[in-house]
Amino acid sequence: MNKVIMVVIDGLQYKVATSQMGYLNHLVELNKAASYKVKSELPSMSRPLYEVLLTGTPSSVNGITSNDTVRLSTQKSLFHLTKEFGMRNAATAFYWVSELYNQAPFDKFVDRHQADESKAIQYGSFYYDDFYPDSHLLLDAEALRRKHDPHFLYIHTMGVDNAGHLYGSDSKQYRKSAIKMDSYLAELIPLWSQEGYHIVITADHGMNTDGDHGGTGSDERDVPLFIIGERVKPGYHEQVIPQLAMAPFICQLLGISKSEVMIDYDFSGMIV
Repeated sequence: MNKVIMVVIDGLQYKVATSQMGYLNHLVELNKAASYKVKSELPSMSRPLYEVLLTGTPSSVNGITSNDTVRLSTQKSLFHLTKEFGMRNAATAFYWVSELYNQAPFDKFVDRHQADESKAIQYGSFYYDDFYPDSHLLLDAEALRRKHDPHFLYIHTMGVDNAGHLYGSDSKQYRKSAIKMDSYLAELIPLWSQEGYHIVITADHGMNTDGDHGGTGSDERDVPLFIIGERVKPGYHEQVIPQLAMAPFICQLLGISKSEVMIDYDFSGMIV
């Protein structure tokens, strides 16, 4: 079976990803990775876009219309699909992801660490503090990977978004947070590649200079997409990918059927 690690770097703007993340762009320059721009759905808010990335459906269809919509998703997510096809999945993510697919509202005493194969997310580690270190979160994910060998591992970090809200996108703190994330990934990507994973790195939304997001500006909607793996057509690509295509793209990499409501998209120019 194919295996995919999907890393969602919350709040990472496209132009900062392409100008500050040296290791990822090094892989692209050496034709070991592909780089695209993704146009996020609206509203460019976190919880609605988590649902977009994981179900391939827009807010007007899935009903997750704001960060205050606290309930289980009614859509079939990548977690549901991998389970249906006999695959294992795992996630390390902000607790809103647990609320969308496993249990809402989140109970930190019960839901912080989860291991229940009857749930959509079978193995999970969820944080609820915006300041939870990305370095620790990535090692939480690696521990889940080593213990459970998931076919689909979802990793969602918060440090870049937190720096953006505190200091704005045109700040040394925001740019430094992207550089730190790039450095953390530089330690793990060679290992994950050796273990046979396709690695997909993207963001939910970007960030504006006011330290916010939610609107229609390119700073808020344009996010990166780096893809690493044997089937990827490497290099920098001008093609702009709609965010609704991300979930069916993960299905394509995993070799499983997309849900009936995910969009049809021609991935022939992206993978072989």
